Amino acid sequence: MTTQGIGYQSAEQALASLSDMTSHLTAIPDNEYLTRIANAQAYMKANNIDAIYLNAGTNLTYFTGMKWYASERMVGAILPAQGQVQYLAPHFEIGSLNDFKVIDGPIHGWQEHENPYSLFCSILKQLNIADKATIGIDESAQFFIFDGINKAQKGLTLINAQPVTAHCRMHKSANELALMQAAMNMTLAVHKATASMLHEGISTTAVEAFIKQAHQKVGAEGNYFCIVLFGVATSFPHGVKDPQTLKKGDMVLIDTGCKVHDYISDITRTYVFGEPSAQQRKFWNIEKQAQLAAFNAAKIGATCADVDNAARSYIAAQGLGPQYQTPGCPHRTGHGIGLDIHEWPYLVGGNTTVLASGMCFSNEPMLVIPNEFGVRLEDHFYMTDNGPQWFTKPSHSIDDPFAINA
Repeated sequence: MTTQGIGYQSAEQALASLSDMTSHLTAIPDNEYLTRIANAQAYMKANNIDAIYLNAGTNLTYFTGMKWYASERMVGAILPAQGQVQYLAPHFEIGSLNDFKVIDGPIHGWQEHENPYSLFCSILKQLNIADKATIGIDESAQFFIFDGINKAQKGLTLINAQPVTAHCRMHKSANELALMQAAMNMTLAVHKATASMLHEGISTTAVEAFIKQAHQKVGAEGNYFCIVLFGVATSFPHGVKDPQTLKKGDMVLIDTGCKVHDYISDITRTYVFGEPSAQQRKFWNIEKQAQLAAFNAAKIGATCADVDNAARSYIAAQGLGPQYQTPGCPHRTGHGIGLDIHEWPYLVGGNTTVLASGMCFSNEPMLVIPNEFGVRLEDHFYMTDNGPQWFTKPSHSIDDPFAINA
C-alpha cells in the first residue's frame, strides 16, 4: 500500500492549500513582563540573590521584552532583587534600544574606549548593592562577559543565573501556550503540505526551499530551522553534509519549525515514500509506542527522568538498546521549548525536576538503525493540573501518517 497523503499533488497546489494562520494572534502583553520580573525578584529574595545580569538574547527578551542580539559588545540589563531594571549598552546604541524598550528603566551607556564591566559594577553601587553581594550571570552570556565582570568586581560572589531564569521560564503562561499552539499548528500544516508534493527525484534542498515558502504562506517569516533527510541519511539524528535525492522505498525524515511572536514550534515526521517494508513498519510502530509510553508517564509529580525511563524501558523491552546503544534511542527523550528551541527542563535520565503545570516538552525518543534508517516522531506536550496535553496529535500510522483517511 502506498503511504496516504504522500506525493499526490504539485508544489504549487500544495502551497495554494495553505493560508495565513496568524491573524488572530497577539504578542505577549506588557503587563506579563512585569509579572515575570516580579516572579524573578521574589525568587531572588527567597534565595539571597541580590541581582542578575540578563545578556542580549532570549533571557533579556523574556523578562523585559527587549529584543537584541548578543555580540562582542556588552548589551544587557541588571535585574535587581528590588527596584527597576537597569539597561547597559554602548552609547551609540541607546537610541535604538529606546526604540526596542518595552519595560521602563534607564539605559547606562559606555563609550567604545571605556570598560563596560566597570560600568556594570558602578551601577550595582548606585543600587546600593554591597560589594559582598551575590550576583547571577546569565547562563547564555559569552565567557568574555563573565570574565570581564569578574576582573572588574571586588568582593562579589558571581553565580550562574540559571536557577532564576529556569525557575521562571519553564512554567509557561496561557499567553505563551497560545502562541506555541499556533506555531505548532502552522508547522503541522506545513508538514502535511510538504508530504503531499514529494516526488521521485526531488532533492532534500528543494524540499527545504518549499518548507520555507510554506511557513511564509501560513504567516511565519520562514523556517526557524529545517532538517530534511532521505534513506540512510535518516539514521543520523541531525543530518548529513550532502543533499540526497528521493527514491521509492526511502524513509523520509523532516524536522522543522517556525517562530510566532518569538515562540518556537518543532515537529518531526517520518514516513516512507512508497510502500513500507516489514523492517520499516516494525521500527516505526515501536517508535510510536515509545512516544506514547513517554506521554503516559508524564504525570504531575513524576520527574523528567521518569518520562525518559518510560520510553527507554519500552524500547529495551523490544530488544533494542539498552540505554543509548543502537539499534535504539541514542539521545534523551525530549527537551523543553519556548523562546529557545531547547530550554529547561529536559526529559533525560538523572533529571529529578518534578513535572508541574505549564512545563512544555518535546517527545521524541528517536530510533536509529545504523546503516539503514532512523525513525523520529516528534510532537510536544504541555503539563496541566490534570496531566499532559498534546500540542499536536501524534502521527496516525505508517500507512496514513497525517490521518488522511482516519
